[in-house]
Amino acid sequence: MPNPVNPVTLPAAEPESLAELRGDCARMASRWTPPETAAPGPAPAPVPPTRLHGVSVPVSSARLLDGMSEYGD
Repeated sequence: MPNPVNPVTLPAAEPESLAELRGDCARMASRWTPPETAAPGPAPAPVPPTRLHGVSVPVSSARLLDGMSEYGD
């Protein structure tokens, strides 16, 4: 199955301010909009972790998460 994620070039440094972080989030927001055809109604039931298999993470996302500090740092 081809990977639909385009390669991402990460900045050399982490965002220096909340404004930069908010700007980054605003640029990504269009990628996370729900489909127009979503049917109204109750949310589907959560999937139990035992049914999750074959989850893959793009390398760029893994590097981004690896570079983040741990909670409480």
